[in-house]
Amino acid sequence: MQHDLPLNDPLATSGRFVSHLTRSTYAIILAGGRGSRLMQLTDWRAKPAVPFGGKFRIIDFTLSNCVNSGIRRIGVATQYKAQSLIQHLQRGWSFLDGRFKEYIDLLPAQQQIGEDWYQGTADAVFQNIDLLRRNAPKYVLILSGDHIYKMDYGRMLAQHVQCEADLTIACMDVPIEEASAFGVMGINDDKRIVSFVEKPKQPACIPGRPDRALVNMGVYVFNAPFLYEQLIRDADDPHSDHDFGKNVIPHIITRYRAFAHNFADSCVGVPENGVPYWRDVGTVDAYWEANIELTKVQPELNMYDEDWPIWTYQEQLPPAKFVFDDDDRRGVAIDSLVSGGDIISGATVRRSLLFSRVFVHSWAEIEDSVILPNCEIGRHAKIRRAVIDKNCKVPEGMKIGYDLEADRKRFHVTAKGVVLVTPEMLGQQIHHIR
Repeated sequence: MQHDLPLNDPLATSGRFVSHLTRSTYAIILAGGRGSRLMQLTDWRAKPAVPFGGKFRIIDFTLSNCVNSGIRRIGVATQYKAQSLIQHLQRGWSFLDGRFKEYIDLLPAQQQIGEDWYQGTADAVFQNIDLLRRNAPKYVLILSGDHIYKMDYGRMLAQHVQCEADLTIACMDVPIEEASAFGVMGINDDKRIVSFVEKPKQPACIPGRPDRALVNMGVYVFNAPFLYEQLIRDADDPHSDHDFGKNVIPHIITRYRAFAHNFADSCVGVPENGVPYWRDVGTVDAYWEANIELTKVQPELNMYDEDWPIWTYQEQLPPAKFVFDDDDRRGVAIDSLVSGGDIISGATVRRSLLFSRVFVHSWAEIEDSVILPNCEIGRHAKIRRAVIDKNCKVPEGMKIGYDLEADRKRFHVTAKGVVLVTPEMLGQQIHHIR
């Protein structure tokens, strides 16, 4: 491949070198999946559009990583129930200015090449190969839109060029018992990938570390011409599932120069425990845990970092309001996050995260719960260890999370005892389909 600068040039590790690489990169975010393990949270929205952290959507973290890294030509491939996601992108991400070649391309499945919708992760990129060619990037960054993390992609691009790689895969080490959910890699001393197995039943460990495995994060850097060749080859294979992890990457490993990039080398704001923050909030339990973790005094994910902000749609809402200070009716929130437009009216909120426009009426109690936007919690209601979906109106006096057997008859209760409540479960018809 042709380098932008020789490896012995002092600029090869400078900010100027990296910024040149990021300007030469087009990012495609794969955001078309439902995320069925999130149960009813994704009945009416794709997983990347699920709210997170009080004011964000899951996809905002990947998009913010792109923008903060200097990658401002971005395509978002959508498919499953994309309206909520598309609306969010139109409202929250229109600040990119096309006059400076900064933009987000919405890439819904359009049957541009054949009669099929997106058939797999590789096919989603292949069906947009014409757009990629017209943008003429030197590098293509392929990302998932459904993980929570902060990463400087510029560092990964720099390693990719310096290693003269055809493909670079971001990786992290995880406990061996969790590795079966990922693609597991083996690398040599030069970080070159020598083996790759997608979701093995018996994952290989990291040499010398029998309790850990090195896994694929779903973050890829390709040289653009090489990517086009591999996508066309895969599209012509009638036996392929047209998936990067199952088909494209295993084919590349033994034939071309594929390298691993350690996430720890590009993670932004590594927490005090030294473990880079990355969360797959793909189950209700994981989603609840990641949100509740933000209520800690020093959460592992720093959302107050002005050097690496998380961008999103910023609604114009009044400040949160706490009213009443009587002995039996006091509006308080302790160890909690509350958002704009919230009213805590003589109610108590503990260790919880409230999104915008949540109204908690007098004598209600909320503990260890995640309350999504536009919810109303009635008087004397008690909620514990729950996720309350957007637009729910919890009736006066209702108890959620106190009797799991009763909750199972009307709501979804996870294996760890977290209760998921949606408007439909409460008999409230928010979505009109007839």
